[in-house]
Amino acid sequence: MAGTLPFAVAPIPVCAYGHLSVEDAQHAAFASADSFTAVALTLNDEQRRQIAMLAGPQSGHGHLQIWQVMRGNTSLGYFFVDEVIGRQALITYAVGIDGDGTFGTPEVLAYRESHGGEVRNRNWRRQFAGRRDLADLRFGVDIKNIAGATLSAEHLTQGMRWLHALWQVVLQPVAQVR
Repeated sequence: MAGTLPFAVAPIPVCAYGHLSVEDAQHAAFASADSFTAVALTLNDEQRRQIAMLAGPQSGHGHLQIWQVMRGNTSLGYFFVDEVIGRQALITYAVGIDGDGTFGTPEVLAYRESHGGEVRNRNWRRQFAGRRDLADLRFGVDIKNIAGATLSAEHLTQGMRWLHALWQVVLQPVAQVR
């Protein structure tokens, strides 16, 4: 038959999940903050090398946004919105790192895949809260895997490692100067 395809194309279900706005996530991470100031970073080759060495293998990132968090004249830390590849699509997540390098609980702002959405589970995300050392952010050791969401869980863990390495190499030295 002219005009018919020899195969069927089935739609792939995609779940675009988002329950918090960036503003809501900022205030959840830093309830006592009175300002969030966008930070623009340009990394040099040495900083990129150091971050890659500290963070370890990465699956790929999308757009990164950073804000310095203040209460009056006091820096409370930094707030990040990052994107990592889940299985095929980007997962947008947000997290705060306080002045000592301690993570808060990350929030999944957008999950766009049909499988693996268990990374939105608060109990799983709470594993990151209070961690402040890359040696305590090992997937499958410190951060538990989720059956059926292995790639999403692993890639979010890699992303959190990358953010902490970025904080260590670039942002922590700036915060100490202030």
